[in-house]
Amino acid sequence: MIAAPAAAEVTDFLGVPGPIAFDGKSYQLAWTSQPSQNYTKQEYVPAGQRVESYEQMLLVELVTGGVTVGNAVGAQVDMLKKRKASDPLVNFDVLQNKATKEVLLDFILSGKDSKGEAIVEWNAYRYAPYKGASGKSGVLLFAISQRAYGDENATAFLRSLKQLRPGQRAALAKADLPKPTR
Repeated sequence: MIAAPAAAEVTDFLGVPGPIAFDGKSYQLAWTSQPSQNYTKQEYVPAGQRVESYEQMLLVELVTGGVTVGNAVGAQVDMLKKRKASDPLVNFDVLQNKATKEVLLDFILSGKDSKGEAIVEWNAYRYAPYKGASGKSGVLLFAISQRAYGDENATAFLRSLKQLRPGQRAALAKADLPKPTR
């Protein structure tokens, strides 16, 4: 749960400029990063929200160069297991779709802001095999992330997850995957 720095200019590295419609909301491209030639990350938020303090966010990530869905999911699960030592709220569930070779990872994280108030984050990451027109292969991640800030809001958010999660997971699993063109 590290906030991404604000960027003055956002570069669409993937050819997925948005807006992206998801579960009745429109998400605009707000932040991008290309830490390596084989890894690109783009974040989208609804109008009026910022990546530094979002309530809802969509993520589109592409990793190429010999990475498989199993590798990507395994790395995230390993990170969650390690984080559990310092974040007792960490919890996750892995759902596999054998027909599409996709995996959905549902997980919760928490932290504290500079005032010691709670920040709670729920994520559903959909990992799909990727094969680009240029022949590049790898993993495409399409994800939803939701956050609550402050102790009272975090408590209410956690209580609402039992109702929120099934619908959001189903919407993510059925959603058309973004189609990177770059």
